[in-house]
Amino acid sequence: MQKPADHPAIPIARVGVLLINLGTPDAAEAGAVRRYLKQFLSDRRVVEIPPLIWQPILRGIILNTRPKKSVHAYAQVWSEEGSPLAAITRRQAAALQGAFGADVIVDYAMRYGQPAIADRIGALKAQGCERILIAPLYPQYCAATTATANDAAFAALAAMRWQPAIRTLPPYHDDPAYIGALRKALETGLAALDFTPDTILASFHGMPERTLHLGDPYHCHCRKTARLLSEATGRTIKVAFQSRFGRAKWLEPATDTTLAAMPGRGMKKVALIAPGFSADCLETLEELAIRGKEVFLSAGGTDFAYLPCLNDSEPGIEMLRSILTRELAGWMAAP
Repeated sequence: MQKPADHPAIPIARVGVLLINLGTPDAAEAGAVRRYLKQFLSDRRVVEIPPLIWQPILRGIILNTRPKKSVHAYAQVWSEEGSPLAAITRRQAAALQGAFGADVIVDYAMRYGQPAIADRIGALKAQGCERILIAPLYPQYCAATTATANDAAFAALAAMRWQPAIRTLPPYHDDPAYIGALRKALETGLAALDFTPDTILASFHGMPERTLHLGDPYHCHCRKTARLLSEATGRTIKVAFQSRFGRAKWLEPATDTTLAAMPGRGMKKVALIAPGFSADCLETLEELAIRGKEVFLSAGGTDFAYLPCLNDSEPGIEMLRSILTRELAGWMAAP
């Protein structure tokens, strides 16, 4: 049937892949950090305290004190590209562009801050993407990361009359491609050091312990990742959890106290990895590589190395290509 002359243009049917990471302020400035923290810490998935109790604390104390402290931390890792998390996620998307065929568009978004998930879903739909794979780049599933990213995507769909079909990327904490990429990155990093570590410490982002008892699989996923990586490399890997916040009991052992105790136990040379992060960010570059090093050396350690995340490295991109290809099965044209 021939289209009427006044029929609106119909874009070629395409598939979209939306990489999602946590988020970042727009600038290493107090106002930008305050806006980011307000959005982040107002998420009920992140802070599960009832809003009537939490919001006065957030607006009355935290948002008037924490931004000033955070600005100093962000300033130490900010670059000409801006936030390292946003820059690396952008490079990951660029490296994957074309990896799945000409009709698959790869984009990226942040759960908090810019570019926003709803905006990028809209942009993919405008480019003809009738099917979109939502891909939160969190290897270990956590309600405060994976689930809230999916929530934001579903909320965007709720406002659309013509919704694209949606798939979501499952956790890949034990995927052979992921473990293989971590193994290759770890062995390459260790080979480049001028010392032999007494200990390899894997630091994962912390979560309140109550989330484990409520059924969140995050702690188990982290432990399994470390165990599989240990088996793949034949090396002992210790596990710790970082970024404690507030008075609640968090998953243990804590990264900072673990680093402080190591030298006194004869472990004076350490290599630190962060396999729960798909891209280096404030929590790895400032909290681990800078403050973690200071804690370890001041406690009597002699040698410290932070090994980067997979980022947009060759093993990291190949891993993403592999797991995303699997999740796109049936949507892509056969190679």
